[in-house]
Amino acid sequence: QVQLVEDGGGLVQPGGSLRLSCAASGSLFSIDVMGWYRQAPGKQHELVAVIRGQSNKNYADSVKGRFTISRDDAKNTVYLQMNSLKPEDTAVYYCHLESILGAFWGQGTQVTVSS
Repeated sequence: QVQLVEDGGGLVQPGGSLRLSCAASGSLFSIDVMGWYRQAPGKQHELVAVIRGQSNKNYADSVKGRFTISRDDAKNTVYLQMNSLKPEDTAVYYCHLESILGAFWGQGTQVTVSS
């Protein structure tokens, strides 16, 4: 099994920044994709950013130019640097990992952007 522990959520004013981290532990074999999804109240679960390897990155159009995903394979950790945050970024953010063992999800961390 794989466990994902997220950190870094919270309350921030519009225009501010947050950095999310997600540490993976357990049976970590051939990790392929790591990334972040989010779900806002009344809205569907959506992809925010994913990374395959060190350089193959995919972002939602709504966050391009503002969010940056990265991973540290030595620490089995994926990060999401979120800049220029907007109220519409408010959501629960979920860490996601895909490996030969399957797909795994974190418990979620709340990000609230409000003045």
